[in-house]
Parts: sequence; structure tokens; C-alpha cells
Amino acid sequence: MTVSLRQIQAFLAVAECGTFTKAAERLHMAQPALSQLVRELERALGLRLFDRTTRRVELTEGGREFQGSSAKIMHDLDLAVRNANNLAERRRGRIVVAAPPLLAAVLLPMAIVELGQRYPGIEVAIIDARTDAIVEEVRLGRADCGLGTFSAIEDGIERMPLARDSLMLFCARTHPFATRPSLPWGDLAGQRLITLTRDSGIRLLVEVGYETAEVPLRPLYEVSQIATALALVEAGLGIAVLPTYALAMTPHRPIAARPLVEPTIARDVVMIRPSGRSLSPAGLAFENILRGSIRRLGELDWSMSSEAGM
Repeated sequence: MTVSLRQIQAFLAVAECGTFTKAAERLHMAQPALSQLVRELERALGLRLFDRTTRRVELTEGGREFQGSSAKIMHDLDLAVRNANNLAERRRGRIVVAAPPLLAAVLLPMAIVELGQRYPGIEVAIIDARTDAIVEEVRLGRADCGLGTFSAIEDGIERMPLARDSLMLFCARTHPFATRPSLPWGDLAGQRLITLTRDSGIRLLVEVGYETAEVPLRPLYEVSQIATALALVEAGLGIAVLPTYALAMTPHRPIAARPLVEPTIARDVVMIRPSGRSLSPAGLAFENILRGSIRRLGELDWSMSSEAGM
């Protein structure tokens, strides 16, 4: 049995209008063509839907029952089409974003505010988690996308670069390093070092920098959160090597940040999504706004970094 939407539309129009003539006018089609659609539907269903008289048609008992179920089908289809159009035009939607706590705090509020102003029907839910948990949330579909820096060997995800992030030296403004425009890694020898714990990707990059410069790495403090490392730096307890985006936590604090060179160690901040799955229209809108937020944040933070050394 094959039933087409066009046949159901023809049937419902006749049922509501009471005549084939009025139904054909409503659907902007010739009456013989409309009558043919109804006859084809009746044959496909094996059911007489109308009792026809010379002036009017009336639904049979089977026709009334089919009208109720088919009208619901058409209503649901119309709703689905409207919802799809709304999504395509970014009038509504929901996305779940997973990001490390600092990136979530630095990047997401600004982007969510702008998204709400431009597309008030789109909702954003946030999962702030560790990098390994973010990958798992995305793989399992519990998050539509994730933000952060991820290992190139992670499978089951696709990456969309958002920004390039370099490691920088953070120190108290009273520290001698605060007057330098940049610092080679070799100059960190003998300094009291505050690092993240070894389960952090940032810590592994710091180790690469120290090893390349042939400087022994002997941390004075090892902490899990960038915010804690910055608090120790602010107190003058040591220096820290952290990503550029940590600058967002230093405005109006007596902390200076300087580029590290020889070597320059950088990595990509990316948006990830499950392999083989495209972003929804809402997700694409959010990605575009996020890129703009990162660009503006970078410009602002570098200006603050310059002022910090004055």
C-alpha cells in the first residue's frame, strides 16, 4: 500500500470543504485531478471515504476515523517542517558545549551573551570539565561540541581550529622578568616554578620547553587549576608558565605576562565534534560568534599585557 501526502491533503481538503469544487479551489488544482487523488487514496486504503451526492459529499464512518488520524499526521509534519525552518534560520535550537573551567569562564559568557542578542531562541548548556572528560562527552553525544586543546591521537572526533595559543611566562609585576619584552626558556633556570600537575597537557608542554632549553624542571608548587597558579604568582611565590588565555584572569592584578621564546611553544585551541556529524545551524551560529569573541578577547588581552609591564 502506497499513500502519498498529496492524496492525504486532497482528502482532508474535501472533508473540510464539503465539496470537491471548493477543495480544488483551496488547493489551486483542477477538480478532476483532485477527484483522482481521492479515488487513488480509497483504492490504496481499501476503504470508501466519502458518500457522494449531487450537491455535497459526506464522510463515511471509516472516513471520519481516517480524518482524525491523518489530520494529526499532517499537523505533526507541518510542525516538524516549521521547526526545521526555525533551526535553519537560527530562530531556535539548543546546543551543549563542553570546555575546561578556565576556557569556559573566559570564552563562553561573552559568546553566549552575543548569541542571545542575535538569536534569542537558541539555548546554550555548559559542561565545564577536564579535557579527557570533554572528549568523552562529545564522543558519546552528551555534548554537541567541545572546546580546548586536544591530543592529535584522539579518535572519534573532528577538529575545527579556533585560535593559536602560545605558552607565556607569568610573574608578579615586581619580578625582574616583568620588565623584559620576552624571555628565552633558558632564563628560567633557578627560578621558583609553579606548575600544573602532570595530568595536565599544559604541564607536558612546559616540560618540553625546559628539556629543549636543557634546564632542570624542579617545581616548587604543583596545582590543578590555573586560577590557583595565578594566585600564587600574584603573591610573589614564584613564576608560572601558562597558556595565553590565562591573561583574561589578570586584569587589575599585579601580574605581568611575557612571551617565551627559544623555542616558542604553541598549540591550537579547537572546537571538536563527533566524527561524521555536522554541526546544527545553532552550532554553526555559535561557532561563528565564538571566533569573533576569541579575536576580540585576544586583542584586549594583549593590550592589557603590555600595560602590565609599565
